[in-house]
Amino acid sequence: MRPINSRVTAGVAVRGSAPRARFAGDVGEACSPATPGAALGASHRIRDYLTLAKPRVVLMIVVTTAVAYYLGSVGRPDCIHVLQTLAGTALAAGGTLALNQFMEGDCDALMRRTQDRPIPSGRLTPNEARAFGALMAAIGLGYLAVAAGLLPAVVTLITACLYLGVYTPLKRLTPLCTIVGAIPGALPTVAGWAAARGGLELSAGILFAILFCWQIPHTLAIARLYCEDYAKAGIRVLPVVDPEGSSTELLTVMGCLALWVVTLIPTYIGLTGWGYFFGSLILGAAFFSFAVAHSIRRSRVSARRVVLASVLYLPMLLVLMVVDKIG
Repeated sequence: MRPINSRVTAGVAVRGSAPRARFAGDVGEACSPATPGAALGASHRIRDYLTLAKPRVVLMIVVTTAVAYYLGSVGRPDCIHVLQTLAGTALAAGGTLALNQFMEGDCDALMRRTQDRPIPSGRLTPNEARAFGALMAAIGLGYLAVAAGLLPAVVTLITACLYLGVYTPLKRLTPLCTIVGAIPGALPTVAGWAAARGGLELSAGILFAILFCWQIPHTLAIARLYCEDYAKAGIRVLPVVDPEGSSTELLTVMGCLALWVVTLIPTYIGLTGWGYFFGSLILGAAFFSFAVAHSIRRSRVSARRVVLASVLYLPMLLVLMVVDKIG
């Protein structure tokens, strides 16, 4: 991994030197060496460790896992088992995301939107991030194996290995990283189903396909929106490799179209009812229209609209699934 820049901005401490007093003394008055300053420093370190785990991303992973668990349940779900599955998933996901930030600290230092993350800003060292991520992931995987079952733990381990060992290095090599990265992004649904059923079925594959297809337009729109940042960091997403071409928008539209089709399958296999079917038709049409509009008149504003549409689309679709589950 390339060395992390010791100076990211003028206001960031030099790596290896004493950190600035931005977390204690910058409040405008001197802090005594007593408990208030120490408590403030400790609270900020805790916050930085939590930031490493990307709580918002973990929340999305937990929600998709919970929905897959519910859809895979026969009868009333076991609440204790659900909570155990989600706790292990959250820990493993947070640890994996922390390790990802450890691996990409040098890239984060070059991008404006990530320069203030704990590692590039110098608030946490790479070794601290690596130790935290490894411990968190190990605890999560171990807890899943004991409390939720061996199969969901194995699926989660595969997810972490693909994310860290394949997707993360590919981001600097090829635009195919978007397709590859959609695989670990969709696997939590498989883990949730496996925890509920103790095995895998066609329905788990359909849920995987829905999450896989959703990630294509979502991540491509983000890549278009932050294309300049990604280019500075040497991340070869499609808008960086083909900045003036229409390949990004074409793949975004194709991803939305594939998603629109695959979301109709749960009704045909008896997983959901017709209420979900017609609701997914409407949601898919709306999402598709945003992608088409962006492809016709490409701009940062239209890319931001696609990102927002994708963020709203997924939870609404999941709610439809939960409400209209059959069996």
